[in-house]
Amino acid sequence: MAAPESECLFSLDPYHVSEELGFILPDPLEELPPYYQPWMDIALHVPELVHSHKLRLHINEMPLLSIQFLQKHSELRLAHLALSAMTMGYVWQEGENDTVEKLPHNLAVPYWEVSQRLGLPPILTHADAVLANWKKKDPDGPFDMENLELLVSLPGGDSVRGFFMVTLLVELAAVPALRNIPTVINGVRCGDTEAVATALEEISQSMQDMTDALKLMHDYVDPSVFYGIMRIYLSGWKDNTSMPKGLVYEGVQEEPMEYSGGSAAQSSLLHCFDELLGIKHEETSGEFLTRMRNYMPPAHKQLIQDISLQPSLKGFIQQQASERLNQAFQRCVKKLVVLRSYHIKVVSRYITVPAARARQLRKQYRESEQEMISRAPTALEERGTGGSGIMSFLKTVRNQTKDTLLPETGKTKLHHS
Repeated sequence: MAAPESECLFSLDPYHVSEELGFILPDPLEELPPYYQPWMDIALHVPELVHSHKLRLHINEMPLLSIQFLQKHSELRLAHLALSAMTMGYVWQEGENDTVEKLPHNLAVPYWEVSQRLGLPPILTHADAVLANWKKKDPDGPFDMENLELLVSLPGGDSVRGFFMVTLLVELAAVPALRNIPTVINGVRCGDTEAVATALEEISQSMQDMTDALKLMHDYVDPSVFYGIMRIYLSGWKDNTSMPKGLVYEGVQEEPMEYSGGSAAQSSLLHCFDELLGIKHEETSGEFLTRMRNYMPPAHKQLIQDISLQPSLKGFIQQQASERLNQAFQRCVKKLVVLRSYHIKVVSRYITVPAARARQLRKQYRESEQEMISRAPTALEERGTGGSGIMSFLKTVRNQTKDTLLPETGKTKLHHS
């Protein structure tokens, strides 16, 4: 007997997912209420204040502000972004050798309270730096590199803008895939093979568009700037030898706390696709990915969880024995493998290769034009800013994606026998 219609409706509506923008925060606020001007005056000038070694000084002199005048979600998101940028600048102003043990209470207390209200950790996350950190120069113009700019920046000049904006465009490219997730789930529940196949075909096209968007990284982000300047400001105080104890949030608690730095694993996109396609990540890589879900807006984390509770797509496909459905599923998994493989290339270009050069340069004690890269933070050498041992982690995750491919069927199977 067919399931009643009402049971067949999974929707993105409860999860703070926009029809046009997916996980991207629509129309982020650019200004907080005037009471918070002391924050914005510093947050909008983090790169210059770090460069002049005055950021810590300015933050130490900042008034302690109440968060009671932050009412709307968009106000809280801008406040979290501003306080996050100030915190990253404060901790890393003098590089990895002169870090701080505590964040002053006039920054730590409101930051903690805003974080609690949002359900986000008190550190810069993907949800801040990418999803809530954009505006269009021309409000009626296109959503593209030429017409986008950051609200808040970090040291590293145009490469910072490039890094966050390209990542934003990857999120945008994923929107058609996100929109089709409910179609897949509802189709499986109601036994609609054609609807599921069509939705999976759209999802695989969207994944290809994500890979193409990621390729823009090469045009907009300079590897030596990313490695030598930017990366430390995206780093956290968990699994980081520069801050082995973590960070004390003064006025919040006396014990230091540990939080991971920014990571692509904080984007909800691939988590959603993994759960939909039934891709399992075991052991260490799975633990890291699961922990990164605590760095997402709670509604997005809930969506991932709820997708994981749906009837198995793979099971449905194996029951249906439809060639079109099989192929659509295979194509999705393959496109996800391609995306993860391309991300490995990006990481190699921006971390692994510069790390090898930095080691070589330190051996030769050469300064000069390579000074920037050779003085890059050594504690981070083979690690992502999220603290993961990056290459082995990414390759494991990619290979576990490949393992989800269906056994070869039909003609191909006969060919092997």
